[in-house]
Amino acid sequence: MLITISGLPGSGKTTVARLVARELGLEHVYAGEIFRRQAQRRGIPLADYLRMAETDESIDRDLDAQMLARARQGAAVLEGRLAAYMAEQAGTPALKVFLEASEGVRAERITGREGGAATQRLHEIQEREASDHRRYLAIYGVDYHDPGRYDLVMATDRQTPEELARAIVRESRARFAR
Repeated sequence: MLITISGLPGSGKTTVARLVARELGLEHVYAGEIFRRQAQRRGIPLADYLRMAETDESIDRDLDAQMLARARQGAAVLEGRLAAYMAEQAGTPALKVFLEASEGVRAERITGREGGAATQRLHEIQEREASDHRRYLAIYGVDYHDPGRYDLVMATDRQTPEELARAIVRESRARFAR
């Protein structure tokens, strides 16, 4: 059973992915954590590393190679903006989920987690989304926002992470019991 959880920053990916992984007894593989470890190993602040990724394609390719290798193994909750694409490239059957939320809600969530002003966080996530979108289109020709790529597209504004996780677990059990 491979479940991919994708979405925009602040959509609830990490919280929901952790809950799903725990409920199903699966490993939670988090692209954001791998990316942060890459920056840390190089001794580069995360914000600087993100800017480097805009011009150094090897940064994304290294992360994505790790995600692709893990997708090939199956039996995990793979979280990241390109997780569904990696499952497709691996040829691994997966339940592909996309979480979405309004910009205001995402900015509030990130502000609550990381501090700062909501207006500043909103500006930062808009820049990050634009950067990610450009890079993934340039490197892979992939628009990870395309809802046609996903089995479930779920709005997270008005549902709790637990409600979302229960729905994903229910769908995954139904799908992989076949």
